[in-house]
Amino acid sequence: MPTPATPTGPTTPAALHAPVLAWFDEHARDLPWRAPDRTPWGVLVSEVMLQQTPVVRVEPAWRAWMARWPEPANLASAATADVLRAWDRLGYPRRALRLQACAQAVVERHDGRVPDTEEQLLALPGVGAYTAAAVVAFAFGGRSVVLDTNVRRVLARSVDGEALPSPSPTVAERTRAAAMVPADDATAARWAAASMELGALVCTARSPRCGQCPVAAMCAWQLAGCPDDVHAARRRTQPWEGTDRQVRGRVMGLLREALEPVPADAVEALWPERTQLARCLDGLLADGLLVQVAGAGPDDPVHYRLPD
Repeated sequence: MPTPATPTGPTTPAALHAPVLAWFDEHARDLPWRAPDRTPWGVLVSEVMLQQTPVVRVEPAWRAWMARWPEPANLASAATADVLRAWDRLGYPRRALRLQACAQAVVERHDGRVPDTEEQLLALPGVGAYTAAAVVAFAFGGRSVVLDTNVRRVLARSVDGEALPSPSPTVAERTRAAAMVPADDATAARWAAASMELGALVCTARSPRCGQCPVAAMCAWQLAGCPDDVHAARRRTQPWEGTDRQVRGRVMGLLREALEPVPADAVEALWPERTQLARCLDGLLADGLLVQVAGAGPDDPVHYRLPD
């Protein structure tokens, strides 16, 4: 448990902004989707890729993706099989399909330009409240409430005095986060990036580096003596081994590497538990991530391939 800092007083929006922004100016990571030449499309792609996937895995994939499909129109017209292969091991491949559907909608509804309002962004396939707010802030420098896991944790500790936020965001939490956003667009966008970065690098979930935190002395969690997580009993971590996610990942990995449709017996060899494998295959078919190809005759088995 971190050693409590010497208190300086309660946390307020104004008190938090200056030290966190100054810290960000010095410690922000040099990420390609933050570069001066970034595009709104590049920011949108990064936000979709970063959902439940660490930066270290996303960065090379993002660079390759943007080199291949630098504009929404490029991805919109791409073969779905190529999109899924390029997604590779980023996880949750349905995100790749949603991103392509989003690109197609941008082309059809906005002449290939990513819209700059949350309302228009939310109308795109696969774009939720967080992604819409993040694109407004990080692509267009607008004021929005960007509330990801990292920001939630920073605010839970510094403002609420809790070790970790509740497992699911609440209305009260979003209201509190909105009250913390600076009034002007430019500072609000920087605050969104800075508070997120602080949570990613310093105010981490398991081993927070409180000695390096720019607001440790005013942090409500520190002032309270760093109490334990009050929501611990509600948190459950699903193991990876033996899960449907592992099975689906193996199937997708096999199909990404295959140049021709894969016979059913090769797919069945991936997993010994037939009922679970069948359930996962049904799910992948329903999600549009693979296609079942009927054999030419009774002696020709069913095959599976990526969608066109």
